[in-house]
Amino acid sequence: MLTIVKRSCVLPLLAVGLAALLLAGCGKEPENALERVRATGEISFAMSGGYPPFNFYNENNELVGFDVDVAREVAKRLGVALKPVTTEWSGIIEGLRAGAYDGILGSMAITDERLKVVDFSVPYYYSGAQLLVREDVSFADPAELAGRTVGLVTGTTFEGDAKALGAGEIRLYKDDTQTLTELNSGVVDAVITDRVVGIGAMNSGKFAIRLLGGPLRSEDIGVAFRKDDGALRDAVSAALAAMHQDGTLTAFSRQWLGVDVSVR
Repeated sequence: MLTIVKRSCVLPLLAVGLAALLLAGCGKEPENALERVRATGEISFAMSGGYPPFNFYNENNELVGFDVDVAREVAKRLGVALKPVTTEWSGIIEGLRAGAYDGILGSMAITDERLKVVDFSVPYYYSGAQLLVREDVSFADPAELAGRTVGLVTGTTFEGDAKALGAGEIRLYKDDTQTLTELNSGVVDAVITDRVVGIGAMNSGKFAIRLLGGPLRSEDIGVAFRKDDGALRDAVSAALAAMHQDGTLTAFSRQWLGVDVSVR
């Protein structure tokens, strides 16, 4: 009987002790993405790495650009280090939703379609879709691109613009380094990309291209987050709002783009 009594007492005590340990361990887990970021001391932002002058690899194989500087400053204001991630644009939202990184800070336009699956911060810059053609062609109006071959990056909002122009064929590429190279070599008749990207490519001296007409439409650019990461989204939005207010975004914009795209 003594043995039975001891066992009946010990087992509940063990169960209580194990439950206490589990509860203590659970209590240490971050409750949301913002807490997790602060606990690990770093935040990971994804971008394509092939979108100059916003995010690209320089001649020393360093990831640089407007987006990179913005991401680094946001991380600094959150009190953590930046962990940049480069990935193909076509699957960048799926990677975010799968938890591969904390956010997308890579010149992503805020659209109703994207808002169905991710949330966005306040805009950190404003831009527009732009049509580019080679310098040696006679096109004088975007309407002349009807039936022609247009190149653009997979997964961008520019595919809708190409369809609206009546493009005969839309060719999709990994990034704008490829689209502009194909345009320059005559593989495609035109490219649709961000207006600032087009101006930067023209000024680089690497491509014999020009703008055709004005912006096809305007876009608000924000940082994308998973739907349940509201606390992190709000913290990043607050940092971006402060950067708008104190002129940091204006300075980065003029440094990398030569114009101020932080205002409409």
